Amino acid sequence: MEDFYLLPPSPLLAAYVRHYWVLKTRGDASAQVRTVPTGMMNLLFHRGTQLFSVGENVLHPRVFLGGQERTFADLKYDGQVNIISVVFRPVGAKAFFNLPVDRITGLRLTADELEDKEFRELEKIIISTADDGVCIRLIEQFLLRRMTKPATHNLQRIDTAIRLINAGENDMALLAGAACLSTKQFTRVFSEYTGAHPKEFSRVIRFQRALHLLENDPQLNMAALACECGYFDQSHMIRDFKALSGYTPGEYLAACVPHSDYFG
Repeated sequence: MEDFYLLPPSPLLAAYVRHYWVLKTRGDASAQVRTVPTGMMNLLFHRGTQLFSVGENVLHPRVFLGGQERTFADLKYDGQVNIISVVFRPVGAKAFFNLPVDRITGLRLTADELEDKEFRELEKIIISTADDGVCIRLIEQFLLRRMTKPATHNLQRIDTAIRLINAGENDMALLAGAACLSTKQFTRVFSEYTGAHPKEFSRVIRFQRALHLLENDPQLNMAALACECGYFDQSHMIRDFKALSGYTPGEYLAACVPHSDYFG
């Protein structure tokens, strides 16, 4: 059995942190799960059994800052899972970590790799603290101490572009124009703030929108789904699903209960 729940951030952090989630297994268990890109970075604390990445053949660090993901991953665990995750909004991680987030795509960076003494101290405390509420308060105190506001003008530009992407816009020239930047400038600034190239980010959000629609209507016609989500055609949607989840849409529905972490 698993216990999973979400917690909202404090109002002071809400512009950068979407939510926290906690996942625990009751007693020892063994399982393999598949994760897909969400368009959001996270900060994970494994207080129990660490996860093993099957494709990479590596054990996840106990605590790490995770960059944007480009594809799916199969994760195994054998023991008792006890995880707290900070899920950042697309532009959120940059407010707390002074590093080029576009250079850590697909990476899991530890406090030692980041040479971050404060992060290292937080890790020690969270790993040894059993109370979830206390852990969340300590994490929030850590984030509030470090919070810096990214340049407001660029933040507004990227927020505008993200709102358009969320609404289904994928044209890079139009997105750059809405952000009042040239396409080259827009690509650079967007990547610096979100950790993803705008085309990659748009691809993930389009996929997440498809999951959201299937979550609400699993019987939705595939051609209608492709059109609604902005794919060129059904073949385009199938290719993206395969690249991001390892499944075609039909295979995904057979293997998983559709759920969008981004639009959920």
